[in-house]
Amino acid sequence: MKIGILTRNENSWSSTQLREALAKRNIPHVCFRFPQLIARVGYKPYLNVDNVRIVEELDALIIRPIGQGSLEEIVFRMDILHRLERLGLYVINPPEAIEHCVDKYAILAILEDNGIPVPRTAVTENVGEALKAFHELDGDVIVKPIFGSRGIGSTRVTNPEIAATIFKAITFYHGVIYLQEFVPHGFSDIRAFVIGNRVVAAMKRVANTWKTNYSQGAKPVSIKLDTALEEMAVKSASVVECKIAGVDILESSRGPLFVEVNSQPGWRGLQSVTSFNVADEIVDFILSELEK
Repeated sequence: MKIGILTRNENSWSSTQLREALAKRNIPHVCFRFPQLIARVGYKPYLNVDNVRIVEELDALIIRPIGQGSLEEIVFRMDILHRLERLGLYVINPPEAIEHCVDKYAILAILEDNGIPVPRTAVTENVGEALKAFHELDGDVIVKPIFGSRGIGSTRVTNPEIAATIFKAITFYHGVIYLQEFVPHGFSDIRAFVIGNRVVAAMKRVANTWKTNYSQGAKPVSIKLDTALEEMAVKSASVVECKIAGVDILESSRGPLFVEVNSQPGWRGLQSVTSFNVADEIVDFILSELEK
C-alpha cells in the first residue's frame, strides 16, 4: 500500500501530522504539488510525478489545499482530480465535493435545498441589485470573496456609500458581489470536524472581533455538540459527499446557522484542545474506506 498527499507544502503542520500518522502504521507515502504533475491523454502513464505513476502505484490520494492559481490552473487541477477518480483512484475529498465547498454560493444553496439553516445571503454581478440587497439585509453585511478562506478579504460594511464603492470596485475587476447578513454571534463560532458519518471533535473559536478564524488569532475551546447540531453538521458534509470536513456554525438568536463546509480543513487549533490525534482518525478512516 502507498498513499499520496497532494499538498502545497509537505512540511506544513497538517501535512506533517498526516505523514507521521502514516509512518506510525508503516504505510509508505509520497508528497507532491500540482505543478509537479504531468497529465497525458492517448498514452501512458496518464498521470505521474517524477518517477511515481499515480494511478498504478497509489492506493489513495489525500488532497490538502489545492492552492491559489489562475482560472486555467484551477480548472486543470480539478480536471486532474476528476480523471484520477474516473480511473479508480480513491481521492479524498472527492473533486466534486471540493468544487461545491470552495464556492460559497453553491454550498449555501445546497445546504438550504437540504433543509440546513443558513444566513440570508445575496450574490450578484449587478451593483444596483447589490445595493438593494444591502438594504434588504438591514444595512449591515459581510462582503466576502466568493472563493476564499480564512476570512481573508471579508469586510463588514454598514455604510451605503462605502458599500457602493466596494461593489463598483468588485465589478470593475469582473468579480462577483457576495454579501451576507451580519449575524451577531458574540465574537465566536463553532467548528465541527466531520469524518465520515460522525463529528469526531468540535471547538468554539473565540475572538476579539467578528472574524473568528483560528489563523487570525481566535482561541479554540473544546465543546461537545448536542445530538441535533451534530446530526446537522454531518448532514451538511454528506449532502455534498464531503468525507472529511470542517463545518462552521454561527450561534444566533434564530438558532444555529451554517456558513461553510470546508473540504480541506486544517485542524491545528482543534488538535490543541482535543485529547486524541486527529490525523490518526483521518488515516484510520481512509484505511477503512479502502477495505470496502
